[in-house]
Amino acid sequence: MAETADTAAEQEEVLTDQDIVTGAKEPSLKPADVKAPELTGDIQIPHLVKGAMAKSKCHAAKPETMEAMGFPGRLVDNWEEAAVKKLGELLTKYKSLQVYLDICVRCGSCTDKCQFFLGSKDPKNMPVARADLLRKVYKKYFTTEGKIFGSLAGAAKLDLELLGEWYTYFHQCSQCRRCSVFCPYGIDTAEISMAAREIMDSIGIGQKYVNTVLVKLHEIGNNLGMNPKALKATMESTEEDIQEEDGVAVKLPVDQVGAEVLLITPSADFFATPHIESLIGYAKVFHQAGISWTLSSTASEAGNFGMFIGSYEHMQKAAMRIRKAIEELKPKRLIVGECGHAWRIAYAFWNTMIGPLDNSLGLKLEYPRPQHICEYTLDLVERGAIKLDKSANDDVIPTFHDSCNVARATRMGDRPGGQFEIPRALINAACNRYVEMDSDTIKEKTFCCGGGGGLLSDEILDVRVQGAMPRMQAYHAIKEENGANFFALICAICKAQFTKVFPKYGIPMIEVGGIHQLVAKAIELGAKE
Repeated sequence: MAETADTAAEQEEVLTDQDIVTGAKEPSLKPADVKAPELTGDIQIPHLVKGAMAKSKCHAAKPETMEAMGFPGRLVDNWEEAAVKKLGELLTKYKSLQVYLDICVRCGSCTDKCQFFLGSKDPKNMPVARADLLRKVYKKYFTTEGKIFGSLAGAAKLDLELLGEWYTYFHQCSQCRRCSVFCPYGIDTAEISMAAREIMDSIGIGQKYVNTVLVKLHEIGNNLGMNPKALKATMESTEEDIQEEDGVAVKLPVDQVGAEVLLITPSADFFATPHIESLIGYAKVFHQAGISWTLSSTASEAGNFGMFIGSYEHMQKAAMRIRKAIEELKPKRLIVGECGHAWRIAYAFWNTMIGPLDNSLGLKLEYPRPQHICEYTLDLVERGAIKLDKSANDDVIPTFHDSCNVARATRMGDRPGGQFEIPRALINAACNRYVEMDSDTIKEKTFCCGGGGGLLSDEILDVRVQGAMPRMQAYHAIKEENGANFFALICAICKAQFTKVFPKYGIPMIEVGGIHQLVAKAIELGAKE
């Protein structure tokens, strides 16, 4: 008996505060054990299951990863004091954060709008409940009523248990901002999640997937750690594949100085299916339009995970690669490939963060700076510069998933709603049989894929599968009603998420693809009339 007690004591001694917060000593759920909800075509408000996702935690970043980003390698000794200090800094720096924490009246408008709550049934995945995990700390340390009345005013001390809930539930938010669409006060819950993650990083508690990707991006230039030599070899191999399949010498140039277009695209486009099919589509468009273009080997990534951890410093550091590539390669136009959060950062931040993107960098003022590839390609189609044969896609009945960051944080073209109209117009230009999912699940009301915001890691596959449930129900309904069999996307994370999640729901992975995958099939290559 004494031996058993001693053993238990030894095990308890090695369970550090960091382990308690991150659940490092708890076994992860194996991907094979993750089961998807039944597909009925209906999205139901669930009965609550308290703590349903409490054990679903992301793996923590390694000390060397944290230190490479300028964060503490482990949970700091004075972590509570340091966390509260960091929150105070953020409240001073971002006045919107304090407004969002102050004005929520818990009206309930957001409760059933989050895909993670709808899928998981966990009440702490309600946007208001997740935000309250931070709000109660704000009230305790920064409001008079919280300091005096404590829990009676909804305030709480930041202890290990609460920090563990931060780590769990703020990494079950994809920062998609659907809840904000329905909030009568316009509270941006994503900003609250970003703040919580930034605080955790600052005290030594970081998420492995996002922070590892950021280190690769800073050190090498893309999320995959693909060096320039490997990138060029991959592009040459892709050229050979196109030549073999289509009999046309379509080029995928890298580091060409003076090209008309610099294309910045997600690095997943360089090798993964179905991403690379869209890259082939871009290349065919440039080829047939007779436009010189290039990729950059040092800025070979449109994605910017700095946004996911709430760090504008890391966002800017990552984005500066783009400016440097413009200065070195001297393009006239800047075009962004199919990536949701990348387009948000390009559209909303590049001009102020690394700009101005104007003729001082040699960019032509008559073109959007930057421009989305869908807008660029549709313009070529409408002007007759390229031709698409719709019948080439008669084997597919496509529908379109609005990626959350594109839908709710950007625009394409010169009018409101262009981010909804332009991708659909391009699909219809390439296909004969487009169908639309339920109006409550698309455009500004679109559901997130369930893998955005840095959640694209297998240890929380259960979170991702549950979070995808509302979108899968809408897709199942359009499949049953209209025979849809192609799920068109303009986001690399959405593509990676759905190719993983579709089989869990019994739907073939091959039904996932990009819009320029459809363009690649339909485009007429060769001599022009």
